[in-house]
Amino acid sequence: MNENNSIAYTQADGAQNENTQNTSVYTSDNLVPVQEIQTQNNLLHSDENTSNIPVNLQKDFTQNNGSTSNMTESSQTHEIQRDSVYVQSTYAANTPLLQLNDLCKRYPGMGNYMSVFHMNLTILRGRIIGLLGPNGCGKTTLIKMINGLLAPTSGTVLINGMEPCPATKKVISYLPERTYLDNGMKVSQMVEYFSDFYEDFSTEKAYNMLSALGISSSARLKTLSKGTKEKVQLILVMSRQADLYILDEPIAGVDPAARDYILRTIITNYNPGSTIILSTHLISDIENVLDDVIFMKNGSLMLYTSVDSIRDQMGKSVDTYFREVYAC
Repeated sequence: MNENNSIAYTQADGAQNENTQNTSVYTSDNLVPVQEIQTQNNLLHSDENTSNIPVNLQKDFTQNNGSTSNMTESSQTHEIQRDSVYVQSTYAANTPLLQLNDLCKRYPGMGNYMSVFHMNLTILRGRIIGLLGPNGCGKTTLIKMINGLLAPTSGTVLINGMEPCPATKKVISYLPERTYLDNGMKVSQMVEYFSDFYEDFSTEKAYNMLSALGISSSARLKTLSKGTKEKVQLILVMSRQADLYILDEPIAGVDPAARDYILRTIITNYNPGSTIILSTHLISDIENVLDDVIFMKNGSLMLYTSVDSIRDQMGKSVDTYFREVYAC
């Protein structure tokens, strides 16, 4: 592995190199080469000349002649198109939705090993992104830091230009990998609880989705199966009108017959100007709804590129390519 690769590990012993920062995507011969994005508009509205070019989505978001350090303080209304649906979203001009700056996380007792290793990443608005990698690669640790549940060892997380705080929790709708619902409560009580807690929660949307999945609002959670509880939890998360949805294994415990509906629920019940980060091992089930993918390995960023670039340049599905990249 050459010194320019972004993963700070060696083939010989897999040890991390503290002097190597993960500031560019992995570009070994068996991965898609990546080129720099110029503007957010190029990403959201690619044409025939750019749609087949792998995009370096990891680079700092800039204007053609500006930088992130020159962001304006004023808020502007931006109109974003997705699947012929327009939505207006107000946020600070030129501010990325999510930005990771040299982010690291080391747990106590782990020596020099880092669960997340010098990650630099910029996430734009209006995308559905697959966060992919083998078990133990740092996906859940990264997600928890974005949500403010874990403090970074070093580096920063910025959501709409702010570090995790009560204001950022208002714009993130988070589905954790484990069920956290109170088994003693009824489904209707959980809906009321979310409605009271989140200003952007839609009770009507929640009940519509519960009805579509045949889940009784009067049922107590302790009487529901594990898969049905996960469906309820996902419904609660997707009934919010958030800027950023982070879903950690949303279909892992759901039967195959319900997965298509769950995915339709995800893509039809969120603000098209928002972004979804979806972590899963069931790549073949979700790749048709993804715009981009992030590959992680040993806490490092391997690749952040568009799904189309993998399909067009490699002639393979994301699932097939993932199996080749992470083959044991």
